[in-house]
Amino acid sequence: SARLSVVRRFATHLRGIEPATEVPPRDLLPGRSRRATPYLYSQEDVIALMTATAALRTPHREATYRTLIGLLAVTGMRIGEAIGLDRDDFDAVGGALTIRQGKSGKSRELPLHPSTVAALSDYLRRRDRPRRPPNTPALFVSPAGTRLLYVNVQNTFQKLVCRVGIAPRSAGCRPRLHDLRHAFAVRTLLDAYRDGGDPGRRLALLSTYLGHVDPGKTYWYLSASPELLQLAGNRLERQIGGGA
Repeated sequence: SARLSVVRRFATHLRGIEPATEVPPRDLLPGRSRRATPYLYSQEDVIALMTATAALRTPHREATYRTLIGLLAVTGMRIGEAIGLDRDDFDAVGGALTIRQGKSGKSRELPLHPSTVAALSDYLRRRDRPRRPPNTPALFVSPAGTRLLYVNVQNTFQKLVCRVGIAPRSAGCRPRLHDLRHAFAVRTLLDAYRDGGDPGRRLALLSTYLGHVDPGKTYWYLSASPELLQLAGNRLERQIGGGA
């Protein structure tokens, strides 16, 4: 595709500067396979979703989903990784989360912003003082004291989306839970271009942070946002022009 071509050109140029840069293969996006267009939530969308949790049936569910949505938005972790977290995976002193059930089967550590550490700590204080202690080591628990189930989280999230009024942008671009991960990745890369940083280095760090074994999966985010693709193309043209 045209978008993949721009990404490949940009990655090839970066490899001339940094030999460790991976170049996504030409067949990364098969012609007959189309990925759903990610719904890129704005910060206002995320705040609205977190605020809407106040309408959930109990204070415990409100706190659980408010914290879970916030965590997904600021870390880009997969929902399966989030609900698979155990209480001991959170290090409040070190300010980090350990992902032990990543999709690749490998563990990784996620450094957290102090505000995220504070939010998780506040949630755990509530988690640890229900009428009866949770009978699971899970970090996020249901009102019954059990680990959250994906189907229940998915259904609750869609109800919150409807309550907030976040509408699909097109038939192929509907607000999904997994799109919180996409939005985090795109926002991180946009920041790299806007603050004049090194996009190649930021992309490599993002790949590790997201738990991607194949860097090509991270390059895909370059084509997920028209604004990001334009910035990548502009940066490439300036660098090629400057070196001519």
